[in-house]
Amino acid sequence: MTTFPTRPPLSSTARTSPTRKPQRYAADREALHAVLDATLVCHVGLLLNGSPLVLPTAHGRDGDTLFLHGSTGSGNVRAAAAGAELCVTATVLDGVVYARSLNDHSMNYRCAVIHGRATLVTGEERKEHALRVLSEHLSPGSWDYARRPNRRELAATHVLALDLDEASVKIRRGDPSLDDADRESHSTWAGVLPVHSVFGAPVPAVYVPAGTATPEHVSARVSRRTVRPPS
Repeated sequence: MTTFPTRPPLSSTARTSPTRKPQRYAADREALHAVLDATLVCHVGLLLNGSPLVLPTAHGRDGDTLFLHGSTGSGNVRAAAAGAELCVTATVLDGVVYARSLNDHSMNYRCAVIHGRATLVTGEERKEHALRVLSEHLSPGSWDYARRPNRRELAATHVLALDLDEASVKIRRGDPSLDDADRESHSTWAGVLPVHSVFGAPVPAVYVPAGTATPEHVSARVSRRTVRPPS
């Protein structure tokens, strides 16, 4: 019988260990990968000139490496490339939780937090691979359809690689909490309002000639959820 190596569980460090509600933390790497793959934008935080800075960033995952996209002219990207400590977060909102008490209102969500120092992706072949991963995460099918980056565009683009060595995943799902004080409040509704993100109908650019067909890799995403709820 063929055996396959198992992925190591997520790291347990002072920064990734739960401090409250440990039952909401997931220790398997599949949960981390699922959150990163379900989100189209992550947020990268770092200290820049002594001040905290958090910015939305395009990302893509290749195994246990997270690629981050940026401009060579960006100060925060240059700081990250120089070895600044990063904190990357990605969150999927699955629902608004309504309880019988305001104190128990909450959200159903899946959130990943990664700590570490990124390295600059160098070498034409490796950089093109990273850009393909980023492109296919945000807009699947585009790498083989649109014009690929030329040398000038590649020179103006930085790609950072962050290993998923130190990470945590926190998940809340299910019904709202019910305190004993609210158990008999039968006239007060409680439940979950699901949140879904979907793609709408493609809108062609003004310079695209009338009648130009929308490519299949774009039209196939119409009405498809950008993120799937957890099973």
